[in-house]
Amino acid sequence: MRCARSTPCTASASIPWSAGCSRGPRCPTKCCCAATRRSGRVPSVWAKRRSGGKPTSGSCGPWKTRRSIAGSSPMIYLDNAATTPVDPRVAEVMAATQRTYPGNPSSLHAAGRAARAALEDARAQVAALLGTEPETVVFTSGGTEANTLALLGVFEALPPGSHHLVTSEIEHPSVLAPAARLERQGVRVTRLRPGPEGWIDPDTLARALRPDTRLVSLMAANNVTGVVQPLDALAKITQARGILLHTDAVQAVGKIPLDLQRLPIDLLSLSGHKLHGPKGVGALIVRSGVRLAPQMLGGGQERGLRSGTENTPALVGLGLAAALAHREGPDDAVRLVALREHLLEGLETRVPQVYVIGDRWRRLPGHLCLGFAGQEGEAIKVLLALDEAGIAASSGSACSAQRAAEPSAILSAMGFDPLKARGALRLTLGRFTSAAEIERVLSVLPSVVQTLRPLTSGV
Repeated sequence: MRCARSTPCTASASIPWSAGCSRGPRCPTKCCCAATRRSGRVPSVWAKRRSGGKPTSGSCGPWKTRRSIAGSSPMIYLDNAATTPVDPRVAEVMAATQRTYPGNPSSLHAAGRAARAALEDARAQVAALLGTEPETVVFTSGGTEANTLALLGVFEALPPGSHHLVTSEIEHPSVLAPAARLERQGVRVTRLRPGPEGWIDPDTLARALRPDTRLVSLMAANNVTGVVQPLDALAKITQARGILLHTDAVQAVGKIPLDLQRLPIDLLSLSGHKLHGPKGVGALIVRSGVRLAPQMLGGGQERGLRSGTENTPALVGLGLAAALAHREGPDDAVRLVALREHLLEGLETRVPQVYVIGDRWRRLPGHLCLGFAGQEGEAIKVLLALDEAGIAASSGSACSAQRAAEPSAILSAMGFDPLKARGALRLTLGRFTSAAEIERVLSVLPSVVQTLRPLTSGV
């Protein structure tokens, strides 16, 4: 569905955004639909949700509904750890960029220079979110490529010799797989095990370091449990020993503060689609002086570290997503913590023996990972019942969802037995999660669990 605006958008993606609408910034050139300009609200695919599934006049974009067991109602999306819906403001600026900037950012003519300027504006926005310099931002196709470039890039840039990598058992597959490849190539790899609360003890890291340790790669926040790692303490240890530190911050960026002026982190991975930006785009932050061997060869884009023509519209979208997270993230976090705790407290009063997996408080604002006593090993049945009710949730990483019947390696590393490790339910809230949706979940999930418990207990 096209924007209701009658004339094409000609706004420059590099124009600063000004405050004005009830949810935050909007384009000063008013490149949004007429309905939005009249109401002061952001053009939103979510307008359909707020109106009970019926599109509002002039709303931009469709929000698909589905048939649920309660009748026809909008889907309630609680799988923001897998991917976040694109913010309508981001979608709009991407569409405008697609029309306005046809040039290749590497071209010398005016169209190329304009595309390059938009790209560099996006780079500066990502850098500002993380408290770093624009020249440290290397654009990639997402978090997986950023992690691969960090791990393989560091070790392939080293001279031959004895080399050691420290990571953990609870990392994303895009860290574990490069680590396994390096191990096959002769790099010694130590995989740290977390405590029962899901975080790595800094003393455990300190004991694992050796004279030939070249890199430590530990995530900022876990994709399954939502537990936030003690990055401050971990980074101080690696800094004191002169060892490079990489953090997979895909789940954390835009949700919790990460200030690289304060944190001595050398490499940081992020992904656009985890902060209400587009899929297929991300970045690796590379601190000045860190040497990497490129993994994508060709034209030498991104300071020679990542060849390939840049996706200007997607990167402009990533830049705006970062800018929105920078400005609105603190308020979003407060709201999400309140919704998360309301959801948890409601479940605790309605569902006997529900428990939080991982540290109760050291976690991402909108992230809950739950277990249900007597329901262990049956997450799939709960998920299917919720899906039938129009509620999207998950049991863990979408990257391995096809193996959902297998025990979670992350929960197994935390000491859960295989049955409990197969029974986790992940509910992850996002920018567009409403209090009314949480009430709907509280009206559905307890009955789902209570209905399935006799079936799984053999009663």
